[in-house]
Parts: sequence; structure tokens; C-alpha cells
Amino acid sequence: MAFASNSGTGPMADINVTPLVDVMLVLLIIFMVTAPALSYQIQVDLPQRTSNPPPQPKDPPEPIRLRIEAGGTVTWNNSPIPISVLQSSLEVEAQRAQQPTLEIETDPDAQYEMLAKVLARAKNSGMEKIAFVDPGQ
Repeated sequence: MAFASNSGTGPMADINVTPLVDVMLVLLIIFMVTAPALSYQIQVDLPQRTSNPPPQPKDPPEPIRLRIEAGGTVTWNNSPIPISVLQSSLEVEAQRAQQPTLEIETDPDAQYEMLAKVLARAKNSGMEKIAFVDPGQ
């Protein structure tokens, strides 16, 4: 058997790869152990196919436009409405067979507290279709 040996002829130029392989195997084991712990399920409710789709509405109701002014006043389709009456008025609209869209427009200088109150009353009244409208439109 003929094996080549570098005995005494200068520095050895071969790299010792054994420590590199050991480190790579340890890293591989660490990633294999931690990868299943990092994956988690996300619950997604996908729409189900139905044999009879719901009928399309012929005439959708006119949207309700609420505007919140900088002074804290709220207008319902360009007529002022007190904030105390807003929830009961929205409940009446939410009980209709076809719920209208609630379009909320705010003045750029309006306080966030008033917007939060309007949104809370809309949610508590059962409104499902809430949209924000750009004041420039």
C-alpha cells in the first residue's frame, strides 16, 4: 500500500475539517429541534361554497354620512345630531333588512376622542359596514 506522507518537507497545507463538520452538525441539530417550535397554526375562516347564493340586492340603501367637526359636533347627512342620540339612531338603521354603509368623515383638526366615541357607538349599535371617507371627496 502506498500512502503519501508529508513528513518533514514543510508546513502542511491541508485544512482540518473535522471541527467544522462537528460545528455544522451541532447547528443542524439545533435548527431541527427549534424549527417545529417556531411553526404555529393560524386559524383562517374561509368562505364555504353554497349551492344557492344569496340574492343580490336590487337597490342598496343610501349610505349614512357622519362628519365629525373640529369643535366636536357630529352631523348625520349634513344635519347636526347630539352624540347622546347617535347610538339609538344607529340601532334603528342596523335593524333594517339591508344595513346601510356608515361613512365616517373627520375634520383634520377633530380630536381622536370624539372619533373613538362615534366608533364605539357604531359598534355597540350593531353596524357592520363602517367606512372612512377622505375629507377631500
